[in-house]
This record gives sequence, structure tokens and C-alpha cells, in this order.
Amino acid sequence: MTRIATGRMLLTPVDRDAVVRTQRLRTLGLGERADASFDNFDAFADRVAEVTEVPFSMVNFIDGNRQFFAGLHTPAGTHKGSDLGATAAGSSRSGRYVALDRGYCPHVVVRRKALVLEDVCDYPRFAGNPVVDEIGIRSYLGAPLIDRTGVALGAVCAVDTVPRPWGRAGLDTIKSLARELVGHIDQREGNSNGI
Repeated sequence: MTRIATGRMLLTPVDRDAVVRTQRLRTLGLGERADASFDNFDAFADRVAEVTEVPFSMVNFIDGNRQFFAGLHTPAGTHKGSDLGATAAGSSRSGRYVALDRGYCPHVVVRRKALVLEDVCDYPRFAGNPVVDEIGIRSYLGAPLIDRTGVALGAVCAVDTVPRPWGRAGLDTIKSLARELVGHIDQREGNSNGI
């Protein structure tokens, strides 16, 4: 457990599957670079934002060291992660990498379950996250991307700057979107293997 300067609790989850996940992401060619599928992930993030009516949404792959926004929707429609405090390390697109302690997707991946935070400030464990003060994030809805091998590759999420009553409908929606995206990833792998 760590405390940040404001005295609020900030817990980063222990990720015992990071090595396996990183290897799987490399096998799939995801999480390290922009390629032809990059625009498809951005289009998927745009769709998530449209369906959930939020200003930010992400398709986020997580290795042992950082998060990579393979798909990103921002309010201005620029797909720039700098709006979320991301950097450009190792990417031809600006601002697609963030530390593991920023945001809530690492929790989704480690838990391997969807996470619904109608108001992040209601949860001491999540209220201390830097994205609350720096970006104004107030609500989060995310689901893990668990591929055909059982590896949680990352998460798809919808994020808002105001509290949101996501409810059961929101949970069902984000889980359905995650399943759909995993189907595309599995299909992409099958096509690259000549299947």
C-alpha cells in the first residue's frame, strides 16, 4: 500500500500473470507498436464512447511495465493520449503509454472481472488515483479482454468526468463489447496463422 502526497490511499494491484501476458501480447503483436490494426482499435474505442456516451474510452493492453492505449477515444476526437497523461515512449503515435498506477484497467486485468465505479470518489482504494485530480476522472466502467488461451490481455473501458449510474445495463454493455473485441483479436490471430 502506498500513500500519495494528499494522504489518500493508492493501491496498485500485484500482477502475478504479467510475464505470461507480456509473452502473449508479443505473440499477438499487440501492446508494443502501432500497426495497421491500430486504426481499428481507435475505431472500436470510438464505438465504445458512442455506445456508453462518455468523453473517454480505451482499448488498453497491459504488460508487466506499462499500459498501452491501442485504441483511444478522446473528447476532441484526436486520439491523443496526452489528454490522459500518456507519453510517446516507443510509439510512432503520441501519448499511448501510461504507468501501471494510472487509472483502473490494471485492476480489471488482475481481477479478471469487470469493474464498475459509478463515482470513484466513493471508493478510498480508487479515489487516490492520479487520474482523479489530474484529469478529473469521476466514473469508470471496464471489462477484461480474456483471449481464447485464457490470458487477460488488457481491458476495454469507458470513462467519464462526472459520476455515472452505470447499473446492470452498463455492466452488460461493457462485457459484451469486451467479448466482441476478443472475438476480433482471436480472428486476427487465426488470419495471421493462415487459419
